[in-house]
Amino acid sequence: MTLSVNLNADMGEGFGAYDIGDDDGILKIIRSANIACGFHAGDPLTMRRVVQRAKEEGVSIGAHPGFNDLWGFGRRRIDMRPDELESLIAYQIGALQAMAAYAGEKVTHVKPHGALNNMAAENAEYAMAIGRAIKTVDRDLIYVALSGSEMETAALKLGLKLAREGFCDRQYEDDGNLTSRKIPGAVIKDPAVATKQVVQMVVEGEIISRNGKRIPRRVDTLCVHGDEPTALALSRAVREGLEAAGVKIVPLTEMTLG
Repeated sequence: MTLSVNLNADMGEGFGAYDIGDDDGILKIIRSANIACGFHAGDPLTMRRVVQRAKEEGVSIGAHPGFNDLWGFGRRRIDMRPDELESLIAYQIGALQAMAAYAGEKVTHVKPHGALNNMAAENAEYAMAIGRAIKTVDRDLIYVALSGSEMETAALKLGLKLAREGFCDRQYEDDGNLTSRKIPGAVIKDPAVATKQVVQMVVEGEIISRNGKRIPRRVDTLCVHGDEPTALALSRAVREGLEAAGVKIVPLTEMTLG
């Protein structure tokens, strides 16, 4: 049986006159795009442009909601009531749905950004708030969740489509959560190191923590952070490495999820 996996990237993370990341270049490599929705980054024109380019490249479109934190790029932790967070997520999904409509496209998945993603991986109330927003706005949207996290549990409880996510360019802790960016080496910049990590995830079904612990995990989709200067070279190397290992790279909408 041929193994398949989705390759995604966080995109549209500029703002106004400022661009962050090589969206056009990365869109030629990945198969699904997580597009910033205006809170941690992005704006209506950027969103509309990236949606159109994703359509042209045959890349599925997802919302990438974050905390209302332009100054900190959504990477600062914010304590919120779960009901407020739920509305924050629904608002951002709706914004991308509107921009997608201009291209005649549909939003297919939701992947939380930055500190929100990290907090929801550990906090069941946050994970459920995100899931409730997804289910209310469009229950057919795929909840992209860190594999083994509270978000995975929430998606299953709510009966949502679930894509378990692994990261190409991040180190892991022994509990399966991502290593804090405050720790040197937490972000993997070497394409060869990233490629070795993702092939292990997909082919062997396990994550290796930074301490060497082997953690069994199912992974349906692999993320590259598009704002990193190394993102283009790293995403290209990862795709080539996976294909060399016999893995087919497909849009998230073509994955068998469960």
